[in-house]
Amino acid sequence: MDTQQFWTLIDQARAGGDGDTETVAARLESALADLEPSEIVGWDRHLWRVLAASYREDLWGAAYLINGGCSDDGFDYFRGWLMAQGREVFARAVAEPDSLAESPAVRRAAATGQELEAADMIGVAFRAHLRATGAELPAADAPQPASGPEEFWDFDDEDEARRRLPKLAALFVEPPEE
Repeated sequence: MDTQQFWTLIDQARAGGDGDTETVAARLESALADLEPSEIVGWDRHLWRVLAASYREDLWGAAYLINGGCSDDGFDYFRGWLMAQGREVFARAVAEPDSLAESPAVRRAAATGQELEAADMIGVAFRAHLRATGAELPAADAPQPASGPEEFWDFDDEDEARRRLPKLAALFVEPPEE
């Protein structure tokens, strides 16, 4: 499974839908379950490489602002939501997390308080493999991120959020008192 195949499967699951991440995950699970077990395993390995590559302080800060907080699992689920938006949105958000302020879904979340998470996207290969083979997905060593959250900036520091993520902070952080 290569990068193009990984994202093509996600794009096919997104096609013709309303962007609902549960629908995307269900369609993706069905598509994966139709593949050879080794291809499902390959898709899962690629998923974990994508998650490791996107384990970035600034993206976690964006998730924290958007969702009003963000645990370790919450950051995985946020990146699951981000994957369900497609390769272009995902890549742009990883390169420039503040670009998420331009997303209609993020703007809606700012107005409604909706959390942007898709836990179903993280476990899609596990469920597809179980469905296709009756067996659990073989365990693998997931790539480890270079740093952990203990080394990140304090996401509750609103001044730092405004400095690092000005567009998102304008949507999610109260203006400073005069």
